[in-house]
Amino acid sequence: MGAICDDPAARPLNARFGAAALAGALRTVLAEARAQLALDPRAVPSVAGLLDAAEARLADGARDTLFPVINATGVVIHTNLGRAPLAVEAVAAMQAAMGYGNLEINLETGRRASRHDHLDGLIAEITGAEAGLAVNNCAGAVLLALAALAAGTPVIVSRGELVEIGGGFRVPDVVAQSGSALVEVGATNRTHLRDYEQALRDHPDARVILRTHPSNFRMTGFTSAPALDTLAHFAHAHGLLLVEDLGGGALIDLSPYGIADEPMVQASLQAGADLVLFSGDKLLGGPQAGIAAGRRDLVDRLARHPLARALRLDKLSLAALVATLRLYRPPADPTRRVPVLRMLTEPAQVVAARAQALGVLIAGLPMLEAQTVETQGYAGGGAMPMHALPSRATALRSARFGAEDLARRLRTGATHVLGRIERDVVLLDLRTVADAELPLLAEAIRDAS
Repeated sequence: MGAICDDPAARPLNARFGAAALAGALRTVLAEARAQLALDPRAVPSVAGLLDAAEARLADGARDTLFPVINATGVVIHTNLGRAPLAVEAVAAMQAAMGYGNLEINLETGRRASRHDHLDGLIAEITGAEAGLAVNNCAGAVLLALAALAAGTPVIVSRGELVEIGGGFRVPDVVAQSGSALVEVGATNRTHLRDYEQALRDHPDARVILRTHPSNFRMTGFTSAPALDTLAHFAHAHGLLLVEDLGGGALIDLSPYGIADEPMVQASLQAGADLVLFSGDKLLGGPQAGIAAGRRDLVDRLARHPLARALRLDKLSLAALVATLRLYRPPADPTRRVPVLRMLTEPAQVVAARAQALGVLIAGLPMLEAQTVETQGYAGGGAMPMHALPSRATALRSARFGAEDLARRLRTGATHVLGRIERDVVLLDLRTVADAELPLLAEAIRDAS
């Protein structure tokens, strides 16, 4: 192999990819060549052939794997597409934080400070809590809260709230990783205060009741559970803490926009929850983060726990979250500035106008039929997954390609577009497409058709 690496023909590859990478690729290529020789002794490769094979392997490995896409699925908080697109203010804040900054230094005193200081007062201001902090995601916030507050004692959870979130992570697993034992109470569909009373009799050392919002599913019919304020009163009367994993993170009332029954963080705190945990990249509309808001003494305990360092936000996510939360300060209207909220609350007529504008841009394309149709998008993303949103889509039928082929061509073109297929027609839902993306979307449709 050394002779091949020293060959003059290898010099451009050395300069382009580096000697170590070239050597690694050649080892793989030579192993494949030896296997081929064992099958066919006449298949002796040339040095040029080996270098060509190595170059192809290196070029393939050097390709980008993470691309921007146009989300035309109609699913607003799309987990596979990165959930919440950031507001322009959040992007600007990340750019400003890319270099050196006062992440953990007090500029007045010149002494070390905490990165939590940038978020503490802002979370408190927006939610009405005494204090707040943020870590890398909501599961991390739950893990940290239980590790810091339960400290290995039993954690009481209703059986109807033992949910599994994306990627196969389950509430019992998170509780176990915190070092606590899970105490299940009630039945799958009904839990009563007497179930919590029995759990306390059986486990008098319990310190925490964990209430989990069933973000990913709905259970209907013969169901019941104590109201949050009732459960909070019970917990406090027995010297326990009530921690609520709210998940979605709604900071505004969405019911005027037809989205009912989505609990707000502020309401949970007002109902008596000692600590409320929620996501930064779902209904809040910011970067991936897990936020804890609640009593000052409890938030301080979380901040002092060793896990807080392991789960802490990096400077770019912190900057984006600060900028996003500031968009909730009056008189700002977050439904206009936060992309997720804009898409969730936008009237269907506005979406229809966007679909019509796209129709004008792609009018007259040969071999392609396009028309605007009524459809339904979805909130998605573990917040309100099945909440339907009236929408409009551009329906595409190609005379050259079937729906599957057309959808693949849209996904894999120079501009990556994800839609959905219904009844052998490609639908591009305009609720999740921004006005600024229309020219790119039209160009992608022209290239794919």
